[in-house]
Order: sequence, then C-alpha cells, then structure tokens
Amino acid sequence: MASSYSSSLSVPTFTLWLWLFLTGMASAQLTNNFYAKTCPNFLSVIQRAVNSAVSSEARMGASLLRLHFHDCFVNASLHFITSFFISLDILGGPSWNVAVGRRDSTTASLSAANSNIPSPALSLSGLITAFSNKGFTTKEMVALSGSHTIGQARCTTFRTRLYNENVNSSLATSLKANCPSSGGDNNLSPLDATSPTSFDNAYFKNLQNQKGLLHSDQQLFSGGSTDAQVNTYSSNSATFLTDFANAMVKMSNLSPLTGSNGQIRTNCRKTN
Repeated sequence: MASSYSSSLSVPTFTLWLWLFLTGMASAQLTNNFYAKTCPNFLSVIQRAVNSAVSSEARMGASLLRLHFHDCFVNASLHFITSFFISLDILGGPSWNVAVGRRDSTTASLSAANSNIPSPALSLSGLITAFSNKGFTTKEMVALSGSHTIGQARCTTFRTRLYNENVNSSLATSLKANCPSSGGDNNLSPLDATSPTSFDNAYFKNLQNQKGLLHSDQQLFSGGSTDAQVNTYSSNSATFLTDFANAMVKMSNLSPLTGSNGQIRTNCRKTN
C-alpha cells in the first residue's frame, strides 16, 4: 500500500482518494472511531503518505500545520481533511488523537481569512484578544504560537521589525542579507533560525534572546504578562509539547460541521 504513494503529497488527489471512501456518510457528532467500519485503516494510510511527504520536504510539516490553523481558526472550511493531517512526530513534535467525522463548508471567504487570522503586526493585547475571541486562554495562545518553531515567513511580514525594532544583532545581520529594506518581499527566512525543521522549544529560547522573527512573536516576551509562560516553555520542553497538543485538539473542535451540514469536497481548493 505504501508504495502507491509518491513522496510529494498532492492534496487534491489525496482528498479525492479519501472522498471515494467516505462520501455519503453522516454522523451527528465527532468520534474517534467514525470510520472504524467503513475505512478502518484510513489513519495509518494518511500517516504514511504525510510522513513520506515530510521526509522528502521538511517544509511540508509546517505547511500542513498552517493549513490546519487557518481552516479551524477562520471558518472550519476544511475540517474534514486537515484535522487529521498532522504527523508532527516525524519532526520531533507531539502527537494527539483528534475526533473525526467533519465535513467541509460550502463557502470560503478571503475577507474572513484576512480579518480573523492574527496579523504578524499584532501587539500582545491584540493577540490575547484575537485568541480569546475564539475561546482560547492566554496560556493556550502562547502554546499555539510555539508552532512557529517550524516554517518560514516572507520578508514583507518582518521587515518593519527587522529595521525598526530591537532584534538580536547577529540574527539581524543574517536576516538583512536576505531581506533588504526595499524589495525582496517574497524572500523567505525561517521563523526559528536555531532549528528550523525540528518541532521543539527553541522558539521560546529565541524569544528570550530577542530572536523572534515576527513582531507578534517577540511580543510574547517583551516585559508583559506572557513572559513567565515563555520562560516555562523555554526551560521545560515536555510542558510545552503537552500544552500544544491539548490546544490543537481544542482548535480542531472549533465549530465543526457534522451530519448533513456542509459537504465532502472532491477538490479541497474549492466547493463542489
């Protein structure tokens, strides 16, 4: 079975494959054994495909994690497919059980995405409010921010911080070589320059040393109410990983569509 999946994961193709197994099924609630009878091996098949893709291209892990966050945080548009795409353990991160049985929304909104996704320019109070509006505590917000231990950001999202704020001098020198004061907007830099492809607590250690890439990152350790939580996660990786996993489970349960609500998309990029 594993040999039938290439190392590069085609999300539309994979979604269609899964749809062939799951179309037409309905349930009134999420459960851990939703597909126990109809497709008992679905999770292991997905894990093999995702692990293969991440092994081939480490950035895929961050991309899937970001997709999960965007879909859950904005409008549950793709709960059906992304809620069980996470296989962070291959990058050193935690694993968790997610109840399944979600369906996709019949709408997608660019304006909602732009207005609901926290901006990299947000202040600490803005971050707290944005996550609180979705039912998350400040502690959960800090834990979820730790997802920036993997992935990359475009120059345009951190240029203002790089040239106008207090950034670790060695990091600033390195970043400016790839992110000039003008131009190069789409040039990428790792959110965590210490261990960019490992899911660990280095992100929090970076914040303690003024190495947060985004303004919103460094706000978590700027003399405010979240400094203590950053210190805790910096010194205790196990606590961070546990809190992160718990917060991700909570995120996966934000307003899911179940039963006959929504649809099962044949192409995750658009409604049927």
